Amino acid sequence: MTMSPHEVQAYVLTYLEALDCQIMERSPAHVTVKLSPEADKALTNRPYYWGFVERTGAPAETMSFTFIFDPDSYQQAIEAAEAKAAQASPPAVPNPDGVTNGSPQGEPPKETILGRYFGITPSLPQLGPGRILREEVVYGSRRLQQIFGAAREGGAFVNLFEQAAKRQLRATAPAVYEPWLGVCFKVEFACDLKREELHFLGISLRSGEIIEKFGTKLNRRDLSPRLAENMHVQTAKVSLFDAGAALESHLTNRLLELDYSWAEKAQERLDLELDVLDTYYEAVLREDMPEVELPGNITSDTENVPSNRTPPVPLIKVVDITNAKPIGADVELAAEAAVPIDSETDAEEEKAKQAVIDREAMKLQYETRRTEMIWQYEPKVKVTAISSGMFHLR
Repeated sequence: MTMSPHEVQAYVLTYLEALDCQIMERSPAHVTVKLSPEADKALTNRPYYWGFVERTGAPAETMSFTFIFDPDSYQQAIEAAEAKAAQASPPAVPNPDGVTNGSPQGEPPKETILGRYFGITPSLPQLGPGRILREEVVYGSRRLQQIFGAAREGGAFVNLFEQAAKRQLRATAPAVYEPWLGVCFKVEFACDLKREELHFLGISLRSGEIIEKFGTKLNRRDLSPRLAENMHVQTAKVSLFDAGAALESHLTNRLLELDYSWAEKAQERLDLELDVLDTYYEAVLREDMPEVELPGNITSDTENVPSNRTPPVPLIKVVDITNAKPIGADVELAAEAAVPIDSETDAEEEKAKQAVIDREAMKLQYETRRTEMIWQYEPKVKVTAISSGMFHLR
């Protein structure tokens, strides 16, 4: 799923207009806007500033942004405007010292404090509340995701009233509102592919009538969060809990009527991928590896470890030998001869231990890959209520 620059711009402008932001400049590629207090709190992440404003009662100064929806077109427009301005501006005039300044002919350069001491200085960037920040808002950008989240949080639940005609305001008897519960469900059909649908359902809290495509019923009406004059709201006969359960049951019945051949094909692809995965790891794990008992919880499947070293020669007791030399030197030589054999044994044991560790790591990798593949290919249907509201209609 993706959005074109035009769709992104339409969505962002709808959000900004809903929050009463001031549009200062607008083109097909960008919009310059001064945020309203509500939009500033949602998008600029300045809790300390707004806490100060609310505690002291100081006048709030919101931030301004230039949101760019088509960077290439916007850059071309900027370059064309700069070229046009360069052609219309008079040429620069050199001063008596031979230094060229950017002031028009006959107009002296403006004096600044820094210029008085250091000469000509470049202009500094504009800081403070008057500056306009520039951001690219394209599909997938961080700012657009933030706007999605702010719209989802602010519009998760609404309470709207249909506005009455002018003649109703002068009528003697008040008009009667019928309460409706509207819920927008997002249905995701997911496997290694994905498809999404939106179902906007409405149920009358007086009669229990359920209407599909409830949004078309609301588009033809003028809705406002303010209760109009000379209007009366009827008491609901169906509780919100029962109404929500009825909408869920209605949507479930509709989903059961759909064609799920895509799920069968996805299951076949999953079985094929799992067979390939099992065949590969079965061959890898079947390889002969020496194993020994390891400290802790890791134990080997076999008890004997093959060894190629020869057993030491048994010592022969020397008796009835006269003038025999002390045997201390011979013992030391035997101990030195045994050192290489012990080192070789330790190396083999370490090799066997490492083989066991590698096999356990391979088993863990196999289980992880299998879990990921099931998550990716297994067909599933997910239903989420993304927004809801109470609508009082005539």
